[in-house]
Amino acid sequence: MVLLSILDVLMAILGIVSLGYQGVCIVASLFHHKITFPPAPMDKRYAVLISARNEENVVPHLIDSIRAQTYPSDMVDIWLVADNCTDNTAEVVRAKGCNVVERHDTEHIGKGYALTYLLNAMISRGVSDDYDAYFVFDADNRLDKHYIEEMNKAFQSGFRILTSYRNSVNLSDNWVSSGSALWFIRESRFLNNSRMLFGSSCHVGGTGFMFSREVMKRNNGWKFHLLTEDLEFTMDSVLHGDRIGYCGTAILYDEQPVTFGQSWRQRLRWSKGFLQVFRYYGPQLIKRAVRERDFSAVDFTLLICPFTVLGALRVVFGVCFALFGFVSWASQLNSLVSWIAGGVLGLLGMMALALLTILAERDQVGATNKELFAYVLSFPIYMASYIPISFQAIFSKAQWKPIAHKG
Repeated sequence: MVLLSILDVLMAILGIVSLGYQGVCIVASLFHHKITFPPAPMDKRYAVLISARNEENVVPHLIDSIRAQTYPSDMVDIWLVADNCTDNTAEVVRAKGCNVVERHDTEHIGKGYALTYLLNAMISRGVSDDYDAYFVFDADNRLDKHYIEEMNKAFQSGFRILTSYRNSVNLSDNWVSSGSALWFIRESRFLNNSRMLFGSSCHVGGTGFMFSREVMKRNNGWKFHLLTEDLEFTMDSVLHGDRIGYCGTAILYDEQPVTFGQSWRQRLRWSKGFLQVFRYYGPQLIKRAVRERDFSAVDFTLLICPFTVLGALRVVFGVCFALFGFVSWASQLNSLVSWIAGGVLGLLGMMALALLTILAERDQVGATNKELFAYVLSFPIYMASYIPISFQAIFSKAQWKPIAHKG
């Protein structure tokens, strides 16, 4: 049937282009030094925005790492929104001399709503214009002592939006945390770094990013409330013509889920969020890619393209057409065998990608060689679990749920 052939060709083209592009990014990143920025005066004033829900055990570590920065502490103010907290997060943070805004809203749940509430409070108090730019961190983050100094260099070089190098404090805990950690390190090293080399826009990844006062004013604070508010912010910025920069010398440490159940719920939310973003921003990105010949729009169209939805449609149509006798079961079985073979090759490629990431970033990966060997073997399993997760996301009503942190 023509429809099945069209879906097969479309999936093949998108898959080849996506894999080819990532291959080019890896090669470019391996054969080019990390981009650095020239020294800049440390005279910009920054606000750190933190959304926290029952994070009394971990947020003090983040605050301490902010206070220990090489950037002048009197030029950095910390603002935290205690979002529907039932513990002592607000009291703990106030005791450390930070600004705290408490939010109680069980109807509008999620980090995006919390950031909106926090920035609106700052605007209403007349303090939002006191800052040149705003950092966004999660409560479980920790910063390298040069983090703000390095981001300031990139900011003063002309970028209005910036993301940073995302490492993990618990990569070596188990195969679940290592899978997530290696994925973020890979994105920093091989994607965002290469995007900078190509002169295109980078992907803001949830935490460890900053935006200027001008961007905040354009958005009237924070207006992004989808399940993946970071990706929504990225798409909106690209559509406004912003080039999002990447500062690889600014290192942030994140805490990854350590149980498969936590990881599944987190990635289900991400997968559902990707579908939401494609629905609202996909057509506009495609239009911009064609009309403006904007490579960033092409890049992010591939990023949010719902390959799982296309695959699910292909399976459903194939089965239906076979049931009604329009195509033979043998032809569909052959297609299934081809997909399985491609999946096996993909898993081997994921293993190679994990190994390459470890070799390229060995100085940043805190684990023994024995542990790393095990994580290279388990990385394809972690990635393969995205298949059922992505399929579930098509039908689920995933909601934001907090991840418990060890502290």
